[in-house]
Amino acid sequence: MKRRRVKVQALPEHLVRSETWHGLRQGDPVEIAGPSVRGASWRFQAHVRNTRNGAESVEVVGGGPGEHHVRSFLPDQVFPLGGRRRGGPSLAEAPQLPLG
Repeated sequence: MKRRRVKVQALPEHLVRSETWHGLRQGDPVEIAGPSVRGASWRFQAHVRNTRNGAESVEVVGGGPGEHHVRSFLPDQVFPLGGRRRGGPSLAEAPQLPLG
């Protein structure tokens, strides 16, 4: 299957995108609370903040086996790997910042 080239547009100035957030770096595995996909796995992509209204979202990439979808979730829906099943707090509530 051929993929079409998609023209990528620059983000509007009021959106601030960061490839690190609360101890995560791009590619780190995370768990998502919300609509579940059987066998889905997700990796952190970026944190986005709207400077006009303060809204925040977390971009992740992944999905079911063999899928590569980019999705955005609210910060309180994003958990460290294994944290959601243990009933732990989301990364928005308890950042996984390095000690030191």
